[in-house]
Amino acid sequence: MYRRGHDREHQAGHRRSREQHVGTRTGDQPAPEYRDAGRVRQPEIGGFGVGDIDIVAAFAMSEAKVGRDLHEAIFQAPNNFGPLEADLAPAGVAVRRGLTDADGIEDVAAAIKDVEVVLYSAPSGRPATALAYAEAALRAGAAFINTTADPVARDPELLGRFEAAGLPLIGDDLASQFGSSVVHRALLRLLEERGLTLISSYQVNLGGTEDFRNLVENPSTKKQSKLNALGSDRVQMAPLGYLPHLGSQKVAHINIEAQGWGEASVNLDVHLKVHDPSGAAGVNIDLVRLAASAKRAGRGGYPTEVASLLKSPPGTAV
Repeated sequence: MYRRGHDREHQAGHRRSREQHVGTRTGDQPAPEYRDAGRVRQPEIGGFGVGDIDIVAAFAMSEAKVGRDLHEAIFQAPNNFGPLEADLAPAGVAVRRGLTDADGIEDVAAAIKDVEVVLYSAPSGRPATALAYAEAALRAGAAFINTTADPVARDPELLGRFEAAGLPLIGDDLASQFGSSVVHRALLRLLEERGLTLISSYQVNLGGTEDFRNLVENPSTKKQSKLNALGSDRVQMAPLGYLPHLGSQKVAHINIEAQGWGEASVNLDVHLKVHDPSGAAGVNIDLVRLAASAKRAGRGGYPTEVASLLKSPPGTAV
């Protein structure tokens, strides 16, 4: 269990390799003031501060991570986040070997039996693995968050089972704090608000993380999820590009062609470069606290207040 006040560093470390799956428990005692709370969207959600999150279980497949204490494992390969300027105390949480399919669900469920929230943050394109962790969370009585593009919350049967059990199911596909989908969607809304007509638009994304590497090989779910986030049939999504030398940097190009009064042409090109893993860290922290709040209130199924933090909530295309 992590000491309060260090949680965002561990959460960011979890995100940076996108291979670990973390079980969290929210604290009942007041936590110290969190030094980086100004960089998360909401310092307090449902009475929970950032420092109220305790990470009590973790799973990974990398041999360099399995068996290590989490405060060491988060820095092992694959990891392109870079070192943090923080002295992390031992977590007392040994990273366990994770799932690749339905084999081992009962073992994972037993390991997380006292967990309130399970955060699943592996590379997209592994739907069987995502569903296996969701099943383990359901059997353990925990809320489940799917930050990948694989359809979990969009599975009506599974969503119904979580709702019947009084457990929140949040997904799919986390929307980064300030990423290409958020910027692109805001620009499309601005066109509509100002009375312009969208003619065409496209988006190109390049990155060097494990997520990008895996998505080049398994692109279908992510492409549809990004289109879901934009909500327009006039947007084209180019295939993702994996460039290892970019490391944790994501480079995006957005083009918009529109018409104004008298069919006057409007052409907009946006170049966006962001640190991809850190863009998800604060959103993960918000999702964990929203899930815990919904669970403690006995609200099963999909809590609608999380919609702005996701690309593909229930009801969107798979």
